[in-house]
Amino acid sequence: MNDLSRKIILSVAPAARHKAEAGKLLKKDPDFSVMTPEEIASDVISCAKEGAAIVHLHVRDKDGKLTPDLTEFKRTIKLIKDETDIILEVSTGGVSDMNTAERGAALSIPSLELAALNMGSVNINGLAFMNSPSEIRELCKQIQERNIIPLLEIFEPGMVENVNALLSENLLKAPYLYGICLGFEGTQPARTINLQHMANLMPRNAVWYYQEHGMRDLTMCAAAIAAGAKIVRVGFEDSPYYAPGKFAHSNTELVIRLVELIKVLGFETASAEEARKIIHQGVK
Repeated sequence: MNDLSRKIILSVAPAARHKAEAGKLLKKDPDFSVMTPEEIASDVISCAKEGAAIVHLHVRDKDGKLTPDLTEFKRTIKLIKDETDIILEVSTGGVSDMNTAERGAALSIPSLELAALNMGSVNINGLAFMNSPSEIRELCKQIQERNIIPLLEIFEPGMVENVNALLSENLLKAPYLYGICLGFEGTQPARTINLQHMANLMPRNAVWYYQEHGMRDLTMCAAAIAAGAKIVRVGFEDSPYYAPGKFAHSNTELVIRLVELIKVLGFETASAEEARKIIHQGVK
């Protein structure tokens, strides 16, 4: 199947949050809070072979905590890129005390293609996740100056207006992606009514992705694809579960489950090369 309109991009976020960031877990939840560069790379390479086209990573130290130190991150990236053509996406956020310069440290990585940029402040897991207007503008400027494609993460409907503000100020240029983020404690629950409302706010021809924190199964991923998502994400950063009470022992297992779902729905997974074409077909 060569029709890109029937292709779905699969993204994987392999590294689980550090315990201090993870929020409340069920007592029976597995603990995947720390992974070494070798473990992450091995899992990502396996995920790419099974159909993942994008990998989302945060810059973390050897203990799994967010850091501006790129030492471990560079080693992870080299291991991944030596073996795959997967699209590299880095976060410029995460609940932490890092300043704007520290949050944007990874933007200097030459192989970086996408950068996740949060479109506003929100409470997550009982903590204030601060993304001030000045911080958003500065990071957006850095992302665009480096010809990296921004992935605009939207947790609440009002954050769409923050995207519009960047456009009106000529701080944002195509291509760019929208991200609908549901399920974080303190934000919109992962329910179809919320997903559909957010999807209705997406501009015509926008390429958008769906991310669900704390997912217990893949039903909302199916709903997102039905609503028009071109990118869906799984990974230990979001949740190890693919069905009620059933958790994956690797990110690869999550990817395989999502690939199965995509095929059942009558779609196919996009290769990294196809994903790049789809991304560049977004909002103009």
